[in-house]
Amino acid sequence: MTDYSTLKDLINIDSPSGYTHDACDYIVNTLVAEGLAPEITVKGAVRCSLGEKPKLAIAAHVDTLGAIVSGVNQDGTLMFSPIGGLSLTGAEGEYVRIRTLEGKIFTGTILLNDPSSHTNNGREATARTLKSMHVRLDEEVSSKSDVESLGICIGDIICLYPNYEELPSGFIKSRFMDNKAGCFVLFELAKHLKGQDVPVEIFFSNYEEVGHGGACGYSEGIEELLVIDMGVLGDACEGIETACSICVKDSTGPYDYKMRKTLVELARKNSISYKQDVYPFYGSDGSAARNAGNDFRVGLIGPGVASSHSSERTHKKGVEATIELCLAYIAQL
Repeated sequence: MTDYSTLKDLINIDSPSGYTHDACDYIVNTLVAEGLAPEITVKGAVRCSLGEKPKLAIAAHVDTLGAIVSGVNQDGTLMFSPIGGLSLTGAEGEYVRIRTLEGKIFTGTILLNDPSSHTNNGREATARTLKSMHVRLDEEVSSKSDVESLGICIGDIICLYPNYEELPSGFIKSRFMDNKAGCFVLFELAKHLKGQDVPVEIFFSNYEEVGHGGACGYSEGIEELLVIDMGVLGDACEGIETACSICVKDSTGPYDYKMRKTLVELARKNSISYKQDVYPFYGSDGSAARNAGNDFRVGLIGPGVASSHSSERTHKKGVEATIELCLAYIAQL
């Protein structure tokens, strides 16, 4: 039975884009414990070869959505600016941690302005925008100067509570399954493949949610990039939480036809549950890698994840199908 403790640990480490060092340190320590020799790139990503002269890179991103303090209101609440595609409706009412440059941690809640139903009977019709929302601090503050005296200032990182829960049914619900579930797949690949000298490197990017995570940092000689990221669920897609999604095309264009054909054939041959899909509003580390002009083929797969960029959920069957498909792909290199 697969142990998901590293997934839980990683999800519980705050890592919005631009603040991923703690999560990357955890990744390094986890891989070192497996007897591997990871390295941190100049940009802060983690790269780890599983054999000499890797030709295939398998990538997932450790960075998540979040926010950053963009100002302090006169009443002592905080203005904020999203990091990545944070859903404001999905973030409303969520508990957060505010991390300062000095290492202090404060807590708060993302709320609509004048949020009480007993004072604002128009709250349900109010558009959720950055101007109509704020972060309420769990401190006795009622002015801008009160907040500044705590040491909170513009640029401090706002991290949402993940609320991880692993259920007997096999479902795992939590924020940031996009894409720490993908990072967990890489952990499992490292466990399965250590000592086998396969021409593969695993790559944990740290700026995917803002569009440039997978643009660079791979080893020389890479010919293919297989990205592990969340499979999209919704009315426009066939993906399900219990299967591995194989992306045909996203907002940035089609993925490599030869890689996709091989992935589909391997899934069929090995009875791995899969779905093929076009993602209508999506980009990945593969998109960044292609846009940066890297001369290698790119494919994209991942476990189906419901309610993306909000209160997400996947299933162990989908995660394990993704692991199995990666292992099958590596075996045919």
